Amino acid sequence: MNIQPTPYDHPDAVALNDAVQAEYAVRYGDEGDATPLDAGMFAPPRGLYLLAYDPDGAPLATGGWRTQDENDEGYENGEAELKRMYVIPEARGLGLARRILSALESDARDAGRTRMVLETGTAQPEAIALYTSSGYEPCTKFGLYRTHDNSRCFAKPLT
Repeated sequence: MNIQPTPYDHPDAVALNDAVQAEYAVRYGDEGDATPLDAGMFAPPRGLYLLAYDPDGAPLATGGWRTQDENDEGYENGEAELKRMYVIPEARGLGLARRILSALESDARDAGRTRMVLETGTAQPEAIALYTSSGYEPCTKFGLYRTHDNSRCFAKPLT
């Protein structure tokens, strides 16, 4: 598998983002994740967006991080926020999410970020299992969904 930096607004990234939004809608019964995102948020050195491709060039998985600092949504200085981790159903179980997660953590650390944070939900038990098995621990809730009962926030020191 080939994992490579890709702009958030690249057609392959957009297609996978649409797929993850559709999955959110099924799992949570709503429109998906309404967190405002744009390509500039993932531009180095303030972020990174990765896509994994199969040997034939088909996109299989995605994930990104963006810089966060103290604000009124509960973020703290030095944080990198994980966004849009997704693996197409046909490629699940191949370790792609874990490889992308590791690459994102390394890049955020190299960019001077001190903690990776993420928000997921109770309807994504496999995501929670990935994060907790990768050293993430529950933390104070932050972000757009911090007041939602099914929201779960996790953090991992990068230092």
